[in-house]
Amino acid sequence: MTPKQIAARLREFESLCHQRHLPLTVQRREILRAVLERDDHPTADQVYDAVRKRIAGLSLTTVYRALETLVGLGMIQRLHHPGPSARFDGRMRQHHHLVCKKCSRVIDIRSHDLDGLTLPAGQRQGFEIEDYS
Repeated sequence: MTPKQIAARLREFESLCHQRHLPLTVQRREILRAVLERDDHPTADQVYDAVRKRIAGLSLTTVYRALETLVGLGMIQRLHHPGPSARFDGRMRQHHHLVCKKCSRVIDIRSHDLDGLTLPAGQRQGFEIEDYS
């Protein structure tokens, strides 16, 4: 994301915290910034390593809690893939991921062909599909 896009997302986060009467902490803001600044879909440990340089005394527990809060607010998403650690993505527009099964590297891809995939009606079994991987 560009610095301008990151600034806009941080303003969106501040507004959302205000609307939901959620404390806007320095930790949450910096953890969100750390996810938005990266395009490699960081793990909680990677976010912790980046943010602890900015905030003295930050704990890994605080990072995990903040990431869960940010996911719950819809500011970031948790990726579901077969890798050993959860990864987080600040890009909320629909896109797809390629995942390396050997090293767990995740990269974004955009494909109109993949955007149009649907399950056959007979296989939905009463479910409404909101997302897939």
